[in-house]
Amino acid sequence: MAQLSDDCFAFGGALLPVEQAQALILARVAPLGGEEAVALPAARGRVLARPLRARTPLPPFFNAAVDGYAFRHADLRPGEETPLPLEGRVPAGAAAAPLRPGTAARIFTGAPMPAGADTVLMQEDARTEGATLWVPPGLKPGANARPAGEDVPAGAEALPEGTRLRAPEIGLAAALGFATLPVRPLLRVGVFSTGDELASPGAALGPAQTHDSNRFTLMALLAGLPCTVTDLGILPDDRARTAAALRDAAAGQDLLLTSGGVSTGEEDHVRAAIEGAGRLVFWRLGIKPGRPAAMGVIGGTPMVGLPGNPVAAVVTFLHLARPLILRLGGAQQENLRRYRAVAGFDYRKKAGRREYVRVTLSSGEDGLRAEKFPREGAGLLSSLTLSHAFAELPEDATRVAPGDGIAILPFEGLF
Repeated sequence: MAQLSDDCFAFGGALLPVEQAQALILARVAPLGGEEAVALPAARGRVLARPLRARTPLPPFFNAAVDGYAFRHADLRPGEETPLPLEGRVPAGAAAAPLRPGTAARIFTGAPMPAGADTVLMQEDARTEGATLWVPPGLKPGANARPAGEDVPAGAEALPEGTRLRAPEIGLAAALGFATLPVRPLLRVGVFSTGDELASPGAALGPAQTHDSNRFTLMALLAGLPCTVTDLGILPDDRARTAAALRDAAAGQDLLLTSGGVSTGEEDHVRAAIEGAGRLVFWRLGIKPGRPAAMGVIGGTPMVGLPGNPVAAVVTFLHLARPLILRLGGAQQENLRRYRAVAGFDYRKKAGRREYVRVTLSSGEDGLRAEKFPREGAGLLSSLTLSHAFAELPEDATRVAPGDGIAILPFEGLF
């Protein structure tokens, strides 16, 4: 269970820059403790609790990298073809007899190299006449052979603590002989939406209601992170009831997420409810869309209040909630992947905050080209389905002109 001090994120300014918010998280939030063992098939997405060290080398023995013929490189004639009598055959999974000097053995991919052999000629390059192999000149010592430990030496750190386990990491652990892995417990995240204007999907709409999308967008984003998710429903537009619900939920979760109700309107009660149930530590982020984003602590449990507009909720989730979840879950921090593109649009912005503009991408003569999505509203959820990336415009930028180089965050991999 997270137990943070009320002032762990303390910030005195009016508008918190994105990097400073993330630095506060890294500096002042400690990962939750604990460790459990999970079998390899259940390890995808989990966070390694301690370094994984190779108990044996990988590969475990000197072996052939290709199908071909094994021999001593010292037996070859410099600058000309060398005839070598063929003696023996070594399939994968079989022990190899020692190789007599001046001879060669047929060998297959993954088979152990015979004692004395150090080089393999690919079968595509081989010429044989009866029981004689003719080796062409120019082959380097050790060609097409894999030494023991070439991939991972015995005792080496194969995976560091905090690694989020994907298919390659799980495959590496399996190759090293691990059937189970030590991982951090999954973070427990509770998700609320807020507002009397919302109804859950499937429910009948009142005359002034719309179906709630943010809760389900956030739960889908959380599905790719090392956590379990509890759907906590919709909070009413009532300060006392919202504060009580947040206080009750905090007792059983490691992190709370809400969307909506964090701006300055008379019916925006989340900010005040956080102050009533715990402590608000900051509530404005230097980002567009998404400036009204709150962070607080309730009974030692951190809480992030995201904006109600769908696009703003996604942007602030990626920059605030995501790094907090990774930190609490003990994962190494993963910067959002940025790529370079050429702007195909003209755009003006105010200095002092970072902006994320939805763009579509295409390949052009000058590389990846980004065109601004024609509509800008932060409430346009369809804009995320019809565009391909966010163009990231830094705080000091005031204009983007066609042909300018810009950074983009492709949606593929983010969502």
